[in-house]
Parts: sequence; structure tokens; C-alpha cells
Amino acid sequence: MPTSPLSAAQAARQALADRLQHMRKDAGLTGRELSARCGWHPAKTSRLQKAEVAPSDSDIRAWCTACGAENQIPELIAASRSVSSMYMEWKRLQRAGLRQLQETYTQAYRKSRILRFYSSDVVPGMLQTHRYAAAILSRFANDANSVDDLEQAVAQRMQSTRPMYEGNHRIACLVEESVLRYRIAEASAMAGQLGHLLSVMALPRVSLGIIPFTARRALWPVETFHVLDDRLVEVELVTARVRITALSEVREYIQTFAELQGLAVYGQEARAAVTAAIDALG
Repeated sequence: MPTSPLSAAQAARQALADRLQHMRKDAGLTGRELSARCGWHPAKTSRLQKAEVAPSDSDIRAWCTACGAENQIPELIAASRSVSSMYMEWKRLQRAGLRQLQETYTQAYRKSRILRFYSSDVVPGMLQTHRYAAAILSRFANDANSVDDLEQAVAQRMQSTRPMYEGNHRIACLVEESVLRYRIAEASAMAGQLGHLLSVMALPRVSLGIIPFTARRALWPVETFHVLDDRLVEVELVTARVRITALSEVREYIQTFAELQGLAVYGQEARAAVTAAIDALG
């Protein structure tokens, strides 16, 4: 089972900080001596070594130059940028507008041939209806720091569904049965969303499995995630979107997805679970 995505991001940031600290020690410099050479306060050196702040490209250049390790500058800058792209705060992403954020998903999906989605909380964006998507995105649109572009964002999310109908994509989706029951939107919108899942099951490019409440399981529900080909995992947390590209961790998520698939029901059993959820709406 993969480690927490937040833990993975923090571990990557700490690993970079450790490399900077080891470089300083190898150069025989104290924290104060390095700070003086870099021209900043010793408190900044301490924060960088504790991974309390992320180093900028210029910070890395100054640090390596102070330690006489200029040859390590390109590698460390690349590592730092990888860490920065791994953990992206929602507040920062939303400032550019919800539509632009949704467009990043649309582009990534179109470039991928094999898409795997697992959700323990909401219907995956690829499978969402307009009204269901609007109910979810409206929560973010109410943020005072977000651009007022809810309708454009929902329209963009609808564009992200196109791989289900065109191209050579293969899409595997898994949802916990609880996802069918959560009242994310009003009853009529939920009925429309669940009915849409029934129609999606008939698409040749899509496989939709439901993990029933009654499944005997050694693997409990985990964080919602999706895997694009065998190269990228994205996990959505309350405060951030985590992007995982380390091949060893991507493989762990793919293995976890395979284990979850073994718990799911398909075909008539999956349709029965969705139909039961529709009936429960009253």
C-alpha cells in the first residue's frame, strides 16, 4: 500500500534539505559561516535545513557556490522543482481560476492512453454530469480568492470526459459503494448522475467497478487518486493537489489499484448497486 501522498511530498522536501545540510558539513562550514557567504540571516539557513521553507533557484546557486559545489547546481535545482511540482496548494491553483485548473486535467487526460481512477468520496471527474460537477466546484467558487468562473470551469470539466468517446484511451474506474450514496447534490441531480453511470458502463473504452459495502477486504478505502499511464499519480487533498512521479511510488499506486479491482463488482452486479442507490433517493 502506498505511503500517504502528503507524507511522500514532505519526505521529498526533507530529502532535499538533508542534501543541502550534508553539502554544508562536507565543506566544513557552520551554519553561520554559510549564511555569511550567502549574504542572508542564519535563521534562513536553519529553515532551509529543516525543510520549513523551500529553496529558490537562487538560494540553491548561492548555497552550492558557498560550499564550492557549483557542479551540483543543475541537479539540485531540478530536484527542487520536482518537489515544488509534487505538492501544489489549492489556494495558489485557484487564484488563476477554476477553469484553468480544470483545463490542466483535460490536457493531461487527452495525452494519456491508460487512465485509472479510484474514488472513495465523489464520482470521478471523468464520469461527472454537469449538475453534479457544478455542485462540487461551487464549493471552491465560493472562496473569496477564486476567480468567478464557475460556469466556465464546469464546461471545461465536461470537456475532460471526451476520452471516453474518442481516441485510443482505456479508462478503468473504481468507486466505493458509499460514493453512490453521498448526497453531493440535490436528489434530482444525484439521480441524473447515477443514471449517467449506468450509461457509462456500456461504453467500450470504459470499465466501471463498484466496491460494495459487503466486500471482504484486507485493504481499506484509501485516498482518492488517479494514475495516468504508468508515469503520474495525482491525489487531491483538502489543501493541495499532490503529483507523484517517482516510478517506485507510481508502481505502488498501480498495485493498490489492482488490489482494489479484486474487491469490485462489475456488469449486472455493479448496475444493481447503482440502481439501488437511485431507488434510495426516494
